[in-house]
This record gives sequence, C-alpha cells and structure tokens, in this order.
Amino acid sequence: QVQLVESGGGSVQTGGSLRLSCAASGRTFSNDAMGWFRQGQGKEREFVAGIMWSDGWTNYADSVKGRFTISRDKAKNTAYLQMNSLKPEDTAVYYCAADRLRSYVPTTQASYEYWGQGTQVTVSS
Repeated sequence: QVQLVESGGGSVQTGGSLRLSCAASGRTFSNDAMGWFRQGQGKEREFVAGIMWSDGWTNYADSVKGRFTISRDKAKNTAYLQMNSLKPEDTAVYYCAADRLRSYVPTTQASYEYWGQGTQVTVSS
C-alpha cells in the first residue's frame, strides 16, 4: 500500500515562497501520476498541479500557472511543489495524491487512489 506524507507547510506573507514535499513509500513508482490538491476553508477541494512520474510531464491549474512548479525526485520517491508569489487566496490545506497506471495527469479528486494527510499553508496580506 502506498503511503504519502506531506511537509513544508507554514505561514508566509503575500509575495513569499514555500516548498512543499510529498514523500511516498510502499513501492517504487513507475506509470503513476502524482498531484497536489488544496482545500480552503469552506471551499471544495481543487486541483493545483500534477506530474507524471516517468517522463515528468506536468499540468497546472490556471490559478497557479507561472507561480507554482511541481517536480519529483525518482531516487527519493518524493514530489515537490515550489510555490512563489503567494497570495492570500492560496491559503488552504494542501494534499498530495497519487494514482497508478496513468498516461496523463488527472485533475479530479475521484481519479486519485492514495492521499496524504495534508499540510496547512497560510498566506497573510
């Protein structure tokens, strides 16, 4: 069974940066997709960014494109989300998710089988 653990959340002022990590264990990834979702207070969970483990193909939500960068380290089974130019609207609990046997990055919550516990990101103005 795959386990995902997020880290790197915290509080930052508008315009600041944070780097989130998602450490995966249980098996070595191959044809998998790994994504980041977020859920703000009183809001629905939404797709942020995703990456194919094999070839590194990425997909981003329009709201974060140009500010966030997703990457992965195959040797460490770890994915990262570099968040720059943070805005108050980015405040949310950020979740790491993974799914098997994909050839593209799904953008819906129901498409992912494995989920981490989440890490809080707070951006103040």
